[in-house]
Amino acid sequence: MKAIGFSQPLPVSDPQSLVDIEQPTPEPGEQDLLVAVQAIAVNPADAKVRSFARPPEGTWRILGWDAVGTVQAVGSRVTAFLPGDRVYYAGAINRPGCYAGLQAVDARIVAHAPRSLDDEAAAALPLTALTAWEALFDRLQVSQPVPGAADAIVIIGGAGGVGSMTIQLLRALTGLTIIATASRPESVAWVKQMGAHYVIDHGKPLAAQVQALGIGQPGFVFSTADTDRYLSDIVQLIAPQGRIALIDDPKTLDIVPLKGKSLSIHWEFMFTRPLQNTADISRQQEILRKVARLADDGRIRSTRTQSLGTIDATNLRKAHALLESGRTLGKLTLAGW
Repeated sequence: MKAIGFSQPLPVSDPQSLVDIEQPTPEPGEQDLLVAVQAIAVNPADAKVRSFARPPEGTWRILGWDAVGTVQAVGSRVTAFLPGDRVYYAGAINRPGCYAGLQAVDARIVAHAPRSLDDEAAAALPLTALTAWEALFDRLQVSQPVPGAADAIVIIGGAGGVGSMTIQLLRALTGLTIIATASRPESVAWVKQMGAHYVIDHGKPLAAQVQALGIGQPGFVFSTADTDRYLSDIVQLIAPQGRIALIDDPKTLDIVPLKGKSLSIHWEFMFTRPLQNTADISRQQEILRKVARLADDGRIRSTRTQSLGTIDATNLRKAHALLESGRTLGKLTLAGW
C-alpha cells in the first residue's frame, strides 16, 4: 500500500523528512477495523513527533491522527461496524497513523462519520473534538460551577484547531461566557466566527484584560499553548478554587502559586485512553458519536480552513511547514491518493 513515512528526524525543508513509501497491508487485530483512508487532517502533534522521533534502524514511522475512511474488514470481536461503513477517528499515537492507504485502528475509538460533512470536513474533527471534549467535560467538569466564580472560561489560543473546537462545543453544550485569546486581525475574526463572547490579546497581560470586562473572575481556564508563559497571569485572573487545563508541553511548570487559591490543574492528553487501554477507552467512540450528531444537526461546523490536495509526501511537507509557522487558523486537510 502507499504510505508516507520518515526514518529519522529532519527539518521539514529536507525532502527526506517525509517520503513516499510502499508498506505491507496491516493485519487488523480482533478489536480492530481495517480502514481505507480517504481524507486526513494534519495536526501540530504530527510535526512535533516528526521533529524528534527516531524510528528503529531500517524502519519507517507513519504519522497521522485524523482520518475519514471506509471499513474494509473487521476483527473477530467487533460488532458495531461492517465493511463499507464510513468512519472517522483520531487513532493511537503508538500505532501506525493515517498517512497510509490502509490503517488498522481499534474499533472502540472509532465512530460513523457525520453524514452532513464531506470527507475532508469530517477529517478535521476527531483529534480536536476529542481533546476539547475531554478537557472540558472529563477534566475541567465545566458543568459543575466553581462556587462564587463567574460562569466563564478563558481559552488561551482560541484560533487554533483545539481552541476553535472548544469554543464551538462550549456554545453548543453550555451557557458559559467564553473569553478567547487571539492577536492578529484574522485570528480575532476567526475566533468571533467560532462563537467567542469576548476576545483578548495574548500578546498583552491577560489578567488586566479579563478584569476590564467587568464580569468577575472566571471559574475555568483552558490553555492550549505557552502555559508556562501565561501561568502567573492565569493564577491572577482565575477565581479561587478554579480549574485549569492545559495540553501543551512546557519543559517545566511551577505550580506552587496555585496553592493560595486552591486551584486544580488537569493535563489533558487525548491519546491516554488508547495508549493505556483504559477501562473507559470506548468513551472516545461515545464522544465522536455525539460530535457527529452535533455536526449533522448544524450545531457545530468543521474547522477545516485549507485543503492542500492529495495525500503525498510533497503536500504533507507543505502542511507541516505551515503548522510550524504558528500562523495557521483551524485545520489543514488532504484527500485522495
